[in-house]
Amino acid sequence: MRLLARRSASLAAIILGVHGARASAQDALPPITETAAAQDDAAEPAQTGTATVPDQEPPSPPSTDILSGRTLSILLDGRIVAVDGERSFLDRGMGKTRFSGAADNDFRIVPLPIEADLIWTPRFTSSLAGNVSASWQRDQENAVDLLEAFVTFLPSRGEHLSFSAKAGLYWPEISLEHATGGAWSTVHTITPSAINAWIGEEVKVVGVEATLTATFGKHDVSLTGGAFGFNDTSGTLLSFRGWGLHDLKATAFGHIQLPVLNTFMTRAQAPTTRSLLEIDDRVGFYGRLEWRPPAPFSVNAFYYDNRGDPEAFNPSLQWGWRTRFANVGISAYPGERTRILAQAMYGTTQMGIIPHGLTRYWVDTKYRSAFVLVAQDVAQGRGQISGRLEMFDTRERGSRMAPEESEDGGAATLAGRWRLNDMLTGFVEVMHVRSRREVRIRTGETPFQAQTVIQASLRLRL
Repeated sequence: MRLLARRSASLAAIILGVHGARASAQDALPPITETAAAQDDAAEPAQTGTATVPDQEPPSPPSTDILSGRTLSILLDGRIVAVDGERSFLDRGMGKTRFSGAADNDFRIVPLPIEADLIWTPRFTSSLAGNVSASWQRDQENAVDLLEAFVTFLPSRGEHLSFSAKAGLYWPEISLEHATGGAWSTVHTITPSAINAWIGEEVKVVGVEATLTATFGKHDVSLTGGAFGFNDTSGTLLSFRGWGLHDLKATAFGHIQLPVLNTFMTRAQAPTTRSLLEIDDRVGFYGRLEWRPPAPFSVNAFYYDNRGDPEAFNPSLQWGWRTRFANVGISAYPGERTRILAQAMYGTTQMGIIPHGLTRYWVDTKYRSAFVLVAQDVAQGRGQISGRLEMFDTRERGSRMAPEESEDGGAATLAGRWRLNDMLTGFVEVMHVRSRREVRIRTGETPFQAQTVIQASLRLRL
C-alpha cells in the first residue's frame, strides 16, 4: 500500500507540476522536432484572393502569455454515425472499431456527441511553453480527464545545431496522422490507422526527452532520446483484443474495457486496462532518428522499450508488460498539394509467468501493421480528399493463450475534409474493416468479420 501511495503521489506531482505547449499550427510555431505532416495540416489552409499589404509588420505575440484568449481554446466534435457489424470491444465484443452495429449486425444510424476538449497553452518565456488539455470523450470512464500536460523548451536555433526538450505527460512523436498538440487530433481522416489508434490508447508516457538537430549542407538530421515511466501495461489491448481502428484517446486516470477473456486469463487479469500505470519501478526508453534531405520527403525511425517486468502486477490485477517495437515513417510531397504518408510497425509484448519446464510467458504476442495514406488538397487548399490502405496481424505464442487468439486483417478508408470558416471544419469518412480471429467463436461470432463505418463530423474550435 505504501508503494502504491508513493506512485500515486509521484504521478500527481508530475501532472500538476508541468504545463505543456500548444503545438497546433493554428496558433503557434511548433518545435522543430514535431511531425511535419501534423504541423502543416493542423494549420488552417491559406485564405484565397488578393491580400492587402499592411504598412507595418503586425506585432509579434508577447513572449510571456499565461492566461489570455491566445492561450485558451475549446475543441468540440459531434457526429452522425452509420455502422454495421459485430459488437465493439468497448461493449466487451471482438469488434475492431469503437462502434457496434445493430443487434442483427445490420446498419444503425445515430447522432453522437464525441468529444469536448479544453486546451491551455501558456508561454512562460520566448523559449519555454506549455500544453495542458483536459477532455470529455464519449466512452471515456471519467466525465472529464487529463489528456496531456507537458512543457517544451525551444531556444533559438543556431546556424548548424539546435536543441529542444520536453517533459511531462505526452504521446511520443510516432504518429504521422495527428496534430502535435491541441488534444492530439487527427488531421486527414476522422479515424487514425490501426498503428496510431494503438499509440493513442496504450503508448502515452510520463517522461522527459531531448532532441538535437544538426544541419549538414542542406540536410537536417534530428536525434531524440527519451526516458519514461507509467506505461507498464502497454500491450494489454494488442494481445487480448488485437488491433483496433478508432479515435478514442487514453486519459491519465481512465480504464478501457477488455473483450471477454479465456477462462485462465479471466482469473488472472482485470476486465479493464489502464494505460498510465507504474507497476515495476523500471524506467523505459525510446529513441527517434529523422532525416530531412533537400528533397520533398522525410524519413524517421523510432524504437520503444518500456522495460516492463512481465511478472509484476498490482492488487487490481493490472500487470507489467514487456513491450518493444520499431516504427518507420515516411512523408513525401510529390506535388504542391499532394502528400503521401507511410508507416510500418513491428513489435512484441509479453506478460505473466513462465511455467516450470516451458520457455514462454503466459502471453507472448508478436504484432505487425503498415499503412499508406495519400492526401490531395482541393479548392485551393480549403478542402482535402484522403485515402488509406492498411494491413495488420498478431501472432500469439503464449503458454496460456491459444494460437486462435492470433488475427489477420486490413482496412480501407476514404475521407474528405472541408474548412467551412475559421472555427468550423467538416469531415466525412467511409471505413471498411475486414479481419479474422478464430477466438471469436468464444462469443458466438464467426471467425471472419467485416464492418463498415460511415461518419460525418463537425469540429468547432473556439
